[in-house]
Amino acid sequence: MEDSIELILQDFSGVFPTSRPHPMVSACTGAVLTGMYGLWSIFTMPGFRKIPWGLKHSAPCKHQMLEEKKLVPYLPSSKNQAQNVMKLLEGRRGRLADLGAGDGRLVFAASSAGFQCTGFEINSILVAYARSKAHWRGIPSSQASFVKKDFWKTDLSSYNNVTAFLAPGVMELLGEKLLKELPQDALVISCRFPFPNWPQKSAVGSGLDQTFAYEISSVRSHLRYPTKDGDEMSQMLR
Repeated sequence: MEDSIELILQDFSGVFPTSRPHPMVSACTGAVLTGMYGLWSIFTMPGFRKIPWGLKHSAPCKHQMLEEKKLVPYLPSSKNQAQNVMKLLEGRRGRLADLGAGDGRLVFAASSAGFQCTGFEINSILVAYARSKAHWRGIPSSQASFVKKDFWKTDLSSYNNVTAFLAPGVMELLGEKLLKELPQDALVISCRFPFPNWPQKSAVGSGLDQTFAYEISSVRSHLRYPTKDGDEMSQMLR
């Protein structure tokens, strides 16, 4: 019986080697994994977007911005997502703000269709990458620009087109900001995650690549949200 066990172990020794890996192999594997983690940290960790919960309070106060913040990880848009966004932008023109622009792929797609685009991104590495890519492609800054700026603290009233690929937990707060600031003819497009309680104009795609379009005028009317000049939309419907 003992001999048979030894024979079985010898048969499986080729499948499950018992010898330890060479120290050089272990060192190289560790270096590769460390490098991959470092690359992920450079591109992703600084791109976690901090959202000031103080934006919920419209009344001015001594400490208007609270220290509590939520984090949104950087996730690049897929090729299908970018195509879906462009389908929803058909027939539109003017200025476009991409909130959390990342590597700039949505900005480049929209600028090629004639939009004057601004990509907001707080990750300095991604901003530098997008700017260098725009320079390499010969795209002027008047057509596609990238700013290292927190869009939560920026007035977006000069943009009549807004695209966003953030996270479901922040869509309600983002909706409050856009309703407060955007012009009446603005169009908002969200990737993957819809705005809660907002009536959709249209949607394209499915699953993770689905994108949603919203007309600010229709949303304000549906929610009876005050317009920028202070008149309630409900009064217009009477």
